[in-house]
Amino acid sequence: MTTRIDTRFAELKRQGRAAFVTFLMAGDPDVETSLAIIRALPKAGADIIEIGMPFTDPMADGPAIQASGLRALKAGMTLRKTLALVRDFRVDDDTTPVILMGYYNPIYIHGVERFLTDAKGAGVDGLILVDMPAEEDGELCIPALKAGLNFIRLATPTTDDKRLPAVLANTSGFVYYVSITGITGTAAADIASVAAAVARIKRHTVLPVCVGFGIRTPDQARAIAGCADGAVVGTALVDVLQRSLDAEGRATPKTIAAVADLVAALAQGVRGAGQAAQ
Repeated sequence: MTTRIDTRFAELKRQGRAAFVTFLMAGDPDVETSLAIIRALPKAGADIIEIGMPFTDPMADGPAIQASGLRALKAGMTLRKTLALVRDFRVDDDTTPVILMGYYNPIYIHGVERFLTDAKGAGVDGLILVDMPAEEDGELCIPALKAGLNFIRLATPTTDDKRLPAVLANTSGFVYYVSITGITGTAAADIASVAAAVARIKRHTVLPVCVGFGIRTPDQARAIAGCADGAVVGTALVDVLQRSLDAEGRATPKTIAAVADLVAALAQGVRGAGQAAQ
């Protein structure tokens, strides 16, 4: 079965450029603003949208994304409302791939089978679960694949050649390479090491390889897009969103445009890599 993610990467390959993947937390700073921002992303240049599922114990996230999740939870965001957000986004956009990213606990509480049915029905295309190793594939990964959702696995600088085949075994859609060790938003990626890592992963898989963590500027996005199939940006977007809020953490008239403007600048960076390669 071909998903929107597969279709989008095939289109981008024909265009000769990398994907620009954006990450934002569902419900930050409130449901209405969050939906408006997510609706603005494709027009601003996002090729694939990752939406965070707010969770009380986000162990892999840096301070900015943790704070984003807490704002969303404070605004009353739940997994059910996150799925409703995707459903509302799909009213006007049936082509942009949407990936839910987060932790297993909320899905487990929702019920795996029910979650997969609800996610598919809402228009979700893939899942990234940071706390579900390959050894747990029977729990969610295999059922997700059977339900027609891509299950996107993370590879890191510490994923060696012995471990990589297990990580890639049931991965689909693309491989998400975490360019730095540690939590999100804390360092910049080293392009030479990223290029070597992407080349090594590609020796083991035909899937596209996207790189995230440590990309904050159009120049960094261009450099990553020059050596990978996609650049993922999250913390920089969450930071600009946070800076647009008022003293009480509420949206202001600047919030939607602040995020969309940065997405547009980063998208130009990613597209610039494709033009430079031609």
